Amino acid sequence: MISVNRQKGVALITVMLIVALIAILATQMTARLQLQMQRTTNIGSNQQAYWYAMGAEAFAKRVLIQSLEDDAEVTHLGQMWAQGENTFPVAFGQITGEITDLQSCFNLNALRTDDGSSVKGATKPIARKAFEELLIALSIESVGSFEAESMADALSDWLDTDESITGSGGAEDSDYAAKEFPYLTANHYLASIGELRVIEHFSVEVINKLKDYVCVLPGSNLNMVNINTIAQDKPEILVAMLGISQNDASQALSAREEEGFKSVDDFFALPELSKAQISADQKQQFAVKSEYFKLKATASFNNSYFALNTIMQVDNKNNISVISRIIGRE
Repeated sequence: MISVNRQKGVALITVMLIVALIAILATQMTARLQLQMQRTTNIGSNQQAYWYAMGAEAFAKRVLIQSLEDDAEVTHLGQMWAQGENTFPVAFGQITGEITDLQSCFNLNALRTDDGSSVKGATKPIARKAFEELLIALSIESVGSFEAESMADALSDWLDTDESITGSGGAEDSDYAAKEFPYLTANHYLASIGELRVIEHFSVEVINKLKDYVCVLPGSNLNMVNINTIAQDKPEILVAMLGISQNDASQALSAREEEGFKSVDDFFALPELSKAQISADQKQQFAVKSEYFKLKATASFNNSYFALNTIMQVDNKNNISVISRIIGRE
């Protein structure tokens, strides 16, 4: 009798263990199923946010086309594309977008010459001079003419294709390879402003101050600044590129009407500029029409977010091509 009771007790314990094991397995399966369902939902939401952002890009193209059709010869801040940041509500989310002119700032890739090498010697390229003057004009702490020249040397070496150091502040592969975490120079155009973080002499303070005045045109050393789209509060760009005082630069920008100047000659006919000794080479750095634009878009859907930065190029027939897309916040 005792043996039978023991067997029943063992059987009961076995059944209880099996039930407990099944309960644990069921709980794990339910938890994993819920996780997979949530993951599927998140993927769907992220995908929808992505398509919202791509919709913003398509809309930006239409806005640019319409603006250029209305005023084909001049690009200015009174056009439809230059309305600043706008937010549009959509189903279960919203889309925010802003179009900016990438020719309203100094192109860092302009320091790369057409033959892919830096210019050595006493004569500096005009873009290089302007970059050094811009660094000085921004009044960055501890940055004078020597520091500005060193940063220009290092950036030129990063962009060129040779292994020769441009100047005393230059840096090539051997300098970067000797670091604790070694790497090599790009020997190519910059892809983004953030790339300055790995170039010699560029500190966080310098980059943060510089980023509102410079831009990067992917694969292009064009430095043709549109006088109609330079921000009113950034006269330092004119100071650096023309060698004029900040007061004259501010007055020149203030004299600009909403629809901008119809020609470069109209701009340089201003009293503030006509009295200055501006060379023909300096004047050739400016235009009244732009061909590069940037869309900064963010989209949300069901608490999922997607950020997109698109660079677009407009040809002489007003056809728009996407030349760069960066996913994520800059």
